[in-house]
Amino acid sequence: MSEIDRRSALMLVVATMGTALVAADPSVAQPYRPDEGKEFAPGVRLVEVSEREAMHGRDSVLPAYKRIQVVDIDFRPKITLKDDAMRNDVVCQCIDGEMRLDHRDDHPFTVKKNDVWTCVKGEPEDTENIGRNAAIMRVINLIPA
Repeated sequence: MSEIDRRSALMLVVATMGTALVAADPSVAQPYRPDEGKEFAPGVRLVEVSEREAMHGRDSVLPAYKRIQVVDIDFRPKITLKDDAMRNDVVCQCIDGEMRLDHRDDHPFTVKKNDVWTCVKGEPEDTENIGRNAAIMRVINLIPA
């Protein structure tokens, strides 16, 4: 085995740390196991990510909302989910995959990784995973005061 000089050792450490940082980046989608979270419908699982009621000892800074909740919805390939009414105002982001959405307003649209959109309470939404792999929708629920 040959000796490693300091420069080579330093480069190996830097490369290893860079890989670890990329792997730990929370903005990078973490694929879920097919059994992770709660089954919401066949082929669709809901994974709770975060929830907060108060902000640093004070009420929410958005007066219309008392709490926010973040969940990921994992859609297996070729799965469609029909939702007749959003329970809250929400902000959504496609964090992995490709989906077709229809709010039943004659304006269906396709979202890909990193696309963001909103829905209002009571609005319907039909979601279809149109990719070959799982698609993950991050949902930020704005829960009224």
